[in-house]
Amino acid sequence: MKLNERGLLIVLSGPSGVGKGTVRKALFDMEGHDLVYSISMTTRPPRGDEVDGEDYYFVSKEEFERRIREDGFLEWAEFVGNYYGTPKDKVEAQLKQGKEVVLEIEVQGALQVREKTNDGVFVFIAPPSKEALYRRLLRRGTESNETIQKRMDKAEREFPIAHKYDYIVVNDEVTNAADRVLAIIRAEHAKTERSIHKYKELLGVDFSE
Repeated sequence: MKLNERGLLIVLSGPSGVGKGTVRKALFDMEGHDLVYSISMTTRPPRGDEVDGEDYYFVSKEEFERRIREDGFLEWAEFVGNYYGTPKDKVEAQLKQGKEVVLEIEVQGALQVREKTNDGVFVFIAPPSKEALYRRLLRRGTESNETIQKRMDKAEREFPIAHKYDYIVVNDEVTNAADRVLAIIRAEHAKTERSIHKYKELLGVDFSE
């Protein structure tokens, strides 16, 4: 039973190539939760078998910039010539419905969300080592060596930012990382600050003393 009626905003973030998407998919495959994936919008082309409306909303640069002007994003960022962002209205509607909304976003975007909300749960997904991150980027086989180096340089700047998150989860093995994220979500639901008002209502408790 959930004591807080509003949904929980869970922000999964970390350097490019760390496996945020893989951990998120493993998390959603687990039982015993009711999570909703917040689909990001981007101007980059689809990779491999990515599907529009499922993995990302793929739009033109002109469309994305129009939405920026209209303050239509909870967060947005630009990297290697492409935009990435989270449509604000879709997330808020889901939270009001009591759904647990998971954002899978880059570090720059997570910091923007952090500035706008005090109610999110921020999880930094970290690689087990810098060498492991580099190998993961190489295995994707979708980018040039120059782009991979840019992503590694960016990761070096992002590693120290982890202290601004609520939790750090090392993606040493996908299932283990997803287990730890799910444990975090369950613990957050049990926090007194999220459930105290409903608790008082259910049991008629007086906290005046």
